[in-house]
Amino acid sequence: MSVTCKELRDVLTRALRALPAHADELRDLDAALGDGDLGITVAAGSAAVVKALDVLPEDASIADVLLGAGKAFSTANPSTFAALVGGGLLAASKVVAGKTSVGEAEAVDIGRAVAGRIAERGKSKLGDKTVLDALIPSLDVLASSNGTAAELLAAMIATAQEQVDATAGLQSQKGRAAWVQERSIGHADPGATAYLRFLVALQAALRP
Repeated sequence: MSVTCKELRDVLTRALRALPAHADELRDLDAALGDGDLGITVAAGSAAVVKALDVLPEDASIADVLLGAGKAFSTANPSTFAALVGGGLLAASKVVAGKTSVGEAEAVDIGRAVAGRIAERGKSKLGDKTVLDALIPSLDVLASSNGTAAELLAAMIATAQEQVDATAGLQSQKGRAAWVQERSIGHADPGATAYLRFLVALQAALRP
């Protein structure tokens, strides 16, 4: 299954409008490990991306969507998470140059580009208790599984949930969360949780 650029914009808009509802949860998770600004970052970033998508021209490409989203998210609220995700989306825009639709293969390419840039700029890897711990395994599921779009997304969500739960047993290695050392154990990673919430919102947005 593939979606056109207009369909992608519509689905992303519906999904992102649902994310601010999780701002308090993400704030509380982040406050236990860092400065507690993730809720604001996700809420403000989501709203900014919705506005950016709304003003794109009718003939905008998939790359334009990702470029606009990356710029909007990274500048809506000054935070490390915003910069990392925004930078990831900007990198992803380059791998879909000339594309007018997105299918499973393109989604994998986009996700891998985002993950690669986050890993590069954040100097992080799997096991460091970051968004990558949910993002990378869920992309592996998408790349190696067969099924309908709904089935693939459900499998990604199940994997992301497992990985978010698993991050609670890890000690944070990056960012402000690393400062609390052993006290970070017992708390799920906020960034990984935010990604999980996005996938669930995307699932709801794709339902007819």
